[in-house]
Amino acid sequence: MNAANDNAIEGDLLMGAPAIAKFLGVTQRQVYRLCYDGIAPHFKLGGSVAARRSTLAKWMAEAERASA
Repeated sequence: MNAANDNAIEGDLLMGAPAIAKFLGVTQRQVYRLCYDGIAPHFKLGGSVAARRSTLAKWMAEAERASA
């Protein structure tokens, strides 16, 4: 990977419930519920919950289309 791709990946990564909550506009408790109930896309990195902005944005767009 080159440096530009490394920065793109770094900028896309949300580490921890507080970062994910801020991105989604919900509480940390809601993040844990969405993740551990298998609703929101996420993965574990070390002992922390993590997600990618791009994956969450795609997930929200799909959920919005499904409810329309």
